[in-house]
Amino acid sequence: MPTIGIVAGEASGDLLGSHLIRALKAQRPDLRFVGIAGPKMQSEGAQSLFPMERLAVRGLFEVLRHLPGLLRLRKQLLRHFLDNPPDLFIGIDAPDFNFTLERKLKRKGIRTIHYVSPSIWAWRKGRLGKIKRAVSHMLALFPFEPALYEKVGIPVSYVGHPLADIIPLASQYQTSREQLRIRDGLAVIAMLPGSRQSEVEQLGDLYVKTAKKILQDQPNVQFLVPLITRETRDIFQQVIYANQAEHLPIKVMFGHAHLAMAAADAVIVAAGTATLEAALLKRPMVITYRMPRLSWIFLKRMNYLPYVGLPNILAGKFVVPELLQYEATPERIAETALKLISDRELVKDIEQQFTVLHQQLRQDTASKAAAAVLQYL
Repeated sequence: MPTIGIVAGEASGDLLGSHLIRALKAQRPDLRFVGIAGPKMQSEGAQSLFPMERLAVRGLFEVLRHLPGLLRLRKQLLRHFLDNPPDLFIGIDAPDFNFTLERKLKRKGIRTIHYVSPSIWAWRKGRLGKIKRAVSHMLALFPFEPALYEKVGIPVSYVGHPLADIIPLASQYQTSREQLRIRDGLAVIAMLPGSRQSEVEQLGDLYVKTAKKILQDQPNVQFLVPLITRETRDIFQQVIYANQAEHLPIKVMFGHAHLAMAAADAVIVAAGTATLEAALLKRPMVITYRMPRLSWIFLKRMNYLPYVGLPNILAGKFVVPELLQYEATPERIAETALKLISDRELVKDIEQQFTVLHQQLRQDTASKAAAAVLQYL
């Protein structure tokens, strides 16, 4: 039975991996997948040798704290694949973990595919040499990425983004509001402080204070806060109590992020994949982020793009505002969100630009990725 080694590092990678495995098995039902997989990949038949949560660490200094365990895990995984060589290895995202693993496997004659280009276009372009030594083929989600790899002779395929296939092209604004039973005339603001506990700890207090500021100028408003784990919901509820904000119209939801964003007049969102989801849902947003001070200082020195939000990066300009670190104050976020709610012409323009973006990214990603993979088997 042909075996594909596969490693995903977090929830977004698990989603990508599950779609890819399904598309591959549709053409090659005899394939076996072994490595590190989340629940979605496992439901498609992947065998996980270690829990995926052990890789889900974010932030420079947070990674340093977990480094001994990550190095030990990678060593164990490498030993498994050298003792049981797969016909092909696919690393899904988690570049700092996967590239080293891929380089060592490639050196032993195992072909390697990396799914999701790291953000070399934002910083660390010097990584291209390391990537060339590690990967036999790169699968890129964004249309401007292939040229960067072709320039240095790395085989690459543009496959689009799977979220663009999943999310309908037409706006879901009205149907989502009806589904949530939101009355006419009520302004809705979705607040997404991130999926990790550390992100909710960094942004939860800021978002609750922002809600208080917005209510001073717009009392006819409902806040929706979709959170996917019990731990993140508990953290956010504790922040509400700490701010004596139990009376605020804040509805903490168990998941349903797409529904909350689709129904929103404005979205306040942490930088990350959720910004792309909001764009594909055609909703105006304020992109925010805060991180530990030392991590921020280090990243600011490395970074040379003027924006961090995926919608702005893909457009090559500021389509939506970004308020990061010290600029992310309740006053500024509230003011910016209220402008989005009130300026209908601005919102219409944002929706049109996001529709164009959606069409560019809609490529039947899983099928294209599977086709690129199958040529190596």
